[in-house]
Amino acid sequence: MAVTDVSTKQLPQQPVDYAATLPHATKLLVLGAVLLSLFLAALDQTIVATALPAIVRDFNGLSLVSWVSTGYLLASTAMVPIYGKLSDLYGRKIVLLWGIVVFLLGSGLCGIAQSMLQLIVFRVVQGIGAAAITSTAFATPADLFAAAERPRYMGLFPAVFGLASVVGPFLGGLLTDQISWHWVFYVNVPLGVIALWFVWTKMPRMASGLRARIDWLGTLLLIGAVVPLLLGLTLDKTVHPWSSPLILGYFAVAAICTVLFLLVELRVPSPVLSLALFRNRTFAVGVVAALLSGAAFFGAVLFLSLFLVNVLDLTATEAGIAQIPLMAGFVLASNVSSLLVQRLGRYKPFIVGGFALMIVGFVLMSRLTPDTSVWNVAWRVFLMGVGLGPAMPLLNLAMQNAAQPQQIGAVTANRQFFQQFGQALGGAVFGVILTTTLTAQLQQNFAQLSQQVSPAVRLALDPAQFQSSATAGEGASGEPVDLGAQLAAAAVAPFEQQRSLLEATLNGNAVARAQLLSSSETLPEVKEIVAGNAGSDPAALALAHSAIDTAEQAVRAEAVGIGQEVTSAVKTAYATSVTRIYLFAIPLSAVALLVIVVWLPEIPLGKSRPSESTVGE
Repeated sequence: MAVTDVSTKQLPQQPVDYAATLPHATKLLVLGAVLLSLFLAALDQTIVATALPAIVRDFNGLSLVSWVSTGYLLASTAMVPIYGKLSDLYGRKIVLLWGIVVFLLGSGLCGIAQSMLQLIVFRVVQGIGAAAITSTAFATPADLFAAAERPRYMGLFPAVFGLASVVGPFLGGLLTDQISWHWVFYVNVPLGVIALWFVWTKMPRMASGLRARIDWLGTLLLIGAVVPLLLGLTLDKTVHPWSSPLILGYFAVAAICTVLFLLVELRVPSPVLSLALFRNRTFAVGVVAALLSGAAFFGAVLFLSLFLVNVLDLTATEAGIAQIPLMAGFVLASNVSSLLVQRLGRYKPFIVGGFALMIVGFVLMSRLTPDTSVWNVAWRVFLMGVGLGPAMPLLNLAMQNAAQPQQIGAVTANRQFFQQFGQALGGAVFGVILTTTLTAQLQQNFAQLSQQVSPAVRLALDPAQFQSSATAGEGASGEPVDLGAQLAAAAVAPFEQQRSLLEATLNGNAVARAQLLSSSETLPEVKEIVAGNAGSDPAALALAHSAIDTAEQAVRAEAVGIGQEVTSAVKTAYATSVTRIYLFAIPLSAVALLVIVVWLPEIPLGKSRPSESTVGE
């Protein structure tokens, strides 16, 4: 049974059946332009990550660096349902053109940004454009192709995301190292102009025939509900804990706006998110599955690079290459399952099988250890990709197949919205799980080490320091940090301070003398020399320096000597933390699978939609 929205009052018009009237060559050109646009939006989610260290260095903006991604996420998520509704009202073409133009404008502005604050604002502009691109892109195949033909082309969409995931980290590192981080954004412009030209010249209006007023109040309330909620979830919890007034305030605003939004949507004639859609089982199941699987898979993939870099000692670019099997399995399974669905006309078995394989992949990933090889990771992530490949695209197909033509944009956009919201939720919650587990593991592992070392080295065994600095270097050439050398540098740092205070003391500085004599870190030999010399004495100074040098060499040797044990402790902590995320992803995916098995109906895929209209602008 198709989704019927009984809550809206609109002037019904027979929609144009573009699947029946457009020439096949034109369909392919339009689809190609849409895929190129989608590639830009997908690439921007992965290419920026490897440029962040260089951006932080140039702008000295470490405290704001998370907002470079958060700002984009907020805008691209909150605007998706709104653009979906607008594309049903005014056509896919105008919304897609708007999205490309705004995205390119944001890209250019990001490239010329002169501060971290400017970059964050311009990333929000990019996100506003990206939301229009993604919401219209996923709805376009339903306009161009009949349901029975659609699976063949739906497989291209995950291929685009797979390509962007592979190309993004490598290209971002390459551009950052060889030219500058600005080109991470400039690279969007030439490709975007090509996509813009094809959409402008080849794409028909692609309107649904729906006529209704825009729900402006609902739009504002939706933004008011989503943005504070995502802010509350994504802000750094080490700076703003869950119980802080700011986070609780965000959640309170989100809750109030959500209640008001639901009340408005029940009363307006043409809601931005029609609650009547949830009466349809396919739509309701699809939304729940998209939310849960988005959280599970995004969280699992987001932190995979931490294992590859901090446990297996890969560079940032090598970590990107190591994830190619994940996307290869994703693209392969998506295309094979799409062809089989087109031939058999059944999608539910492939969705169920995909979720089952994804769960198996999560179980296998939860068994990773510091001794796991790159190849053992590769086949596990390949299996995860094979599971996801048929799961999400075919779920989208099922929801579109159950929708009326004039609601395809809204249905597709809402699925995308709940999936992206799930990703934000998964990233936030799994991030808390990661940091909590990592902190506890480092404290536990370092507590055992601290019993074996001298007080000077024990003071340098700071879990927080190793937690924040054990990541790889920047760009394509980033190398893993030498934790033994880092420990040695921290352990011998107090000796340099002793040298400075010693020289000041023997030059008559009473404050420095008092500080040396009272400090627990001052060597006993140095205290004895200082106590017996009130003024400048070159021989005493040389003797004290010699004592400091001898102690420093001993501490450095000790720190370097246990460097391997420190490295092992950090790797074990990271491995335990990352595998804990997969353990939490398993029940989320299992619930999604159960919902699909029990409640998802299988509606036969139609050959075409009845239509009496012709193609027109």
